[in-house]
Amino acid sequence: MKFEWMPVFWLTLTLGAYVLSRWLYRRTGRYVLSPLILVPVLLLAVAVPLHTAYAEYSSDTHWLMLVLGPVTVAFAVPIWQQRKLLARHWIALLLGMLAGSVASIGSSFWLARALALDTSLAMSLVPRSITTPFAMPLAQHLGGVPELTAVFVMFTGVFGALLGGILLKWLPLRSSLARGALFGIGAHGAGVSRAREVGSEEGSVAGLVMVLTGILNLFAAPLLMMML
Repeated sequence: MKFEWMPVFWLTLTLGAYVLSRWLYRRTGRYVLSPLILVPVLLLAVAVPLHTAYAEYSSDTHWLMLVLGPVTVAFAVPIWQQRKLLARHWIALLLGMLAGSVASIGSSFWLARALALDTSLAMSLVPRSITTPFAMPLAQHLGGVPELTAVFVMFTGVFGALLGGILLKWLPLRSSLARGALFGIGAHGAGVSRAREVGSEEGSVAGLVMVLTGILNLFAAPLLMMML
């Protein structure tokens, strides 16, 4: 049964969990306590005993999804600040985005085929490497489930940001351009947040790559699906 106070409850719990996890992450620096990981865990710990379905939670907190668009646009500020750096290396960035888009979409498609997923699940998985404001409309256009795509995007971002931090310790990536692109292409919004912790230039590059890769994939994914 859904009570009238449930929307307020889920909104308060989500925002409270975010504030708590952000404070813990700043205090400890442990990635497992970051909002991207801790908030979903806390919400699941409450939702499962209450038998709350994702559709119900999404309906109660839908306005949080609405702010993703304006938040994504806000990435334009650091991009503008580093425009000279980005203009000098636009060819390398473009080639990297093309390679990253083909790799992410292609690997999603073949993973879905290897797991024998039905068409709806497969098309929900394909946009997993695109930031949520781009991924959800694309999944719906391809015949997938946007809400399920949002979950795939979250897992991809969390895992990509974690793996990116590990790779930086092993790969000889000395330029801010390479380090930022690594996070922006492989982990979208979560990667941008992680890249900004590395440096301001890395964060700007990651933000630009994330947005442009999302736009590129809006055109590339349907064409790639027709070819495959």
